[in-house]
Amino acid sequence: MAEVYIQDGETLESALRRFKRKVLQADIIKETKRHSFYLKPGEKKRVKAALARKRNRKKRTREPGAEPAR
Repeated sequence: MAEVYIQDGETLESALRRFKRKVLQADIIKETKRHSFYLKPGEKKRVKAALARKRNRKKRTREPGAEPAR
């Protein structure tokens, strides 16, 4: 749980900015999205494999001197 205490003389905007940064660092939003619906184990495996393929494809295109796969 992310908590932010407003310090003396601090504006609400800066406290809100600190809170948003803490939430991003703690990956709270990513966790909530992951738990927002149920995936069957097989579906979870397929999604994980698809993300890995996407990541590898992106990595290959960024490597200097590497030719794109056909």
